Amino acid sequence: MPAPPAAMPAHGGAAAHGVGAANAAGAQGGRGLVSAARAWQVPDWAEAEDFVRRFHAEQPDQPVPTEMRLRQIREHLERTGTYRHTRAELEYGARVAWRNSSRCIGRLYWKSLRVLDRRTSATPEEIHADLCEHLRQATNHGRIRPVISIFAPATPFRRAPLVWNSQLIRYAGYRTVDGGVIGDPGNVDFTDAVRRLGWQAPGGWFDVLPLVIETHGDKPHLFDVPRDLVLEVPITHPDYPAFASLGLRWHAVPAISNMRLSIGGIDYPLAPFNGWYMGTEIGARNFVDADRYDLLPVVAELLGLDTSKDTTLWKDRAVVELNVAVLHSFEAAGVKITDHHTESQRFLTHIEREERAGRRVPTDWSWIVPPISGGLTPVFHRYYDEGDQRPNFYLDDEARARAAGCPVAH
Repeated sequence: MPAPPAAMPAHGGAAAHGVGAANAAGAQGGRGLVSAARAWQVPDWAEAEDFVRRFHAEQPDQPVPTEMRLRQIREHLERTGTYRHTRAELEYGARVAWRNSSRCIGRLYWKSLRVLDRRTSATPEEIHADLCEHLRQATNHGRIRPVISIFAPATPFRRAPLVWNSQLIRYAGYRTVDGGVIGDPGNVDFTDAVRRLGWQAPGGWFDVLPLVIETHGDKPHLFDVPRDLVLEVPITHPDYPAFASLGLRWHAVPAISNMRLSIGGIDYPLAPFNGWYMGTEIGARNFVDADRYDLLPVVAELLGLDTSKDTTLWKDRAVVELNVAVLHSFEAAGVKITDHHTESQRFLTHIEREERAGRRVPTDWSWIVPPISGGLTPVFHRYYDEGDQRPNFYLDDEARARAAGCPVAH
């Protein structure tokens, strides 16, 4: 394993098990892996009916009238134990799931979500090809597009396909003999898991992890993410040229891949989706969290800040400059990104639009308020409606376990 750059000492201490935005809890790296895939559950008729009525109310120009469609669904449920969404229902359901996601600040753009129907893809090879196409369409030469790829749900006769990864693009983390970590400490358990499955790890700070794809009745398969599909941005600073010496970079597309999409009582365990980054996700979380890259001390040293006591506010100054660097770098590279002030104002615009349409906006304040300068943003100074509205996305315990490198049987 190569020595780390002088400016980036290996992350010390025990690696945390948090993975990605979901802060997924993991298991000890020494535990064995067991195959797991989400099984079929009987769709709830009341949920299916509510979805169809809402769909027809918001999009009334449908070829099949509401009551006739409901009769079709009830007949399918009684005969087969499940039913199949039409393409229009699938597209609407995916977009409304984004609209209902209480932890997402970027919901103003929910209608722009590009929906890729992948329900006929069955083999690991087909699924891998579809995931690659997802990244290609989402990346769009830096003009990031919101995209979701929806794969088959479970049926009474077949388990649904799964991707173990928390995101389609994530960086590996390697344990060192002295107890530190090279790379992303949030992914050390998953990295251990894919190495046991045969991945040849490069051992660097920003190695893209392979995808682990599992289908019905088959063992997990490893697939590399083609390098030409991983757009990365080198991190520099407009006022501090020495930032470049840190060798930092980050990928352009945040594509979450382990959340279950629930539409009208039908669950889609594999439905990877992406928007584009808000700068603080990288500059105040991925690079800064103590159980991730933990770069504040490194950045403070580079800036020559006094770190002897908290009252110098060295952490605050370092995190602001790190976020300046992230925004500057993405903009210089022509890769779409947004800042937390702009996105906070856009979220209030979203709320106003939804209220005019007579709809509630479920919102988790603790996730909507940015991790830096919260009190300077308009989303901080108000109350929100909470609660679960469907369609929606959910992170299950089994998905957390898979993303942490330890799937469990059921």
